[in-house]
Amino acid sequence: MNVLYFAWVRERIGLPKEQVETTAATVADLVSELKEREERYALAFSDLTALRVAVDQELTDFDAPLSGVREVAFFPPMTGG
Repeated sequence: MNVLYFAWVRERIGLPKEQVETTAATVADLVSELKEREERYALAFSDLTALRVAVDQELTDFDAPLSGVREVAFFPPMTGG
């Protein structure tokens, strides 16, 4: 699946996106797998309360299932004006 990183998440990981092979059942499981890769991932995902996630371009929670998902995006909360 494609995993997209935005704003400071992209800066900490050093990639805007990547193709990830995973057996994760949920977004939280995917985050756990990513955190185990390298320290830069662990740092980017150290505080999940500071992150939002979208699955196939729909805002969701970290307990969302990944079965059949093509894209997961991680980004900080946004404020508008």
